[in-house]
Amino acid sequence: MRVLLVEDSAPTRDLLERSLGEAGIELVTAARLSTGLRCALTEEFDVIVLDLMLPDGSGLDLCREVRSQGITTPILCLTARGEVADRIEGLNAGADDYLRKPFALAELHARLRALARRRGQAPPARLELRALLIDFAARRLVRGGQEVALTLREWAVLEALVSKAGRVVGRADLLESVWHDASRSSSDSLDVILSRLRHKLGGSESGCAIRTLRGEGFVFETIP
Repeated sequence: MRVLLVEDSAPTRDLLERSLGEAGIELVTAARLSTGLRCALTEEFDVIVLDLMLPDGSGLDLCREVRSQGITTPILCLTARGEVADRIEGLNAGADDYLRKPFALAELHARLRALARRRGQAPPARLELRALLIDFAARRLVRGGQEVALTLREWAVLEALVSKAGRVVGRADLLESVWHDASRSSSDSLDVILSRLRHKLGGSESGCAIRTLRGEGFVFETIP
């Protein structure tokens, strides 16, 4: 695994260099937004770990710029700010996950592994079907010429399914990648989101379907 860490705290960089290095993870570090952005745009990484408060700007600006360039590398935000509004702002800027400081190294390792698995299963930047346009880079869904709003969770579930189009995605895999939780309430929430997605996508007439395989999982299928 190759990880970019954009973090201005030297003690935090040193700690993560030792911890991740012992786990066999190659770590590239940057102390400023400008340096981190240059690395993110010119090199390949499995995950970007990003502090949001940097000396030359907000890490959210890096998120937005990376996503605007069509780069889909998973981004994990590290920050001392943990309020819901802050997390929503980070996710809206293009981040995939959020970890509040101080954090446990074991949890960071687990989050990196989960994000790296998703990195190898990225959906196409843009998918055009019969009456449907799905633009993952711009987070935009258009059906029959009309834009349809999706929530962040709906986008996350749709991305997970489209990244494995034509193949089964297990319920447990969806819960781990989107909720990081396998509780009954998360599973119930998944069912609600799948129902809403089917309605918003428009089904076979629009050129796609989300099929349920009892006891196995779900399959996103395109229909010519």
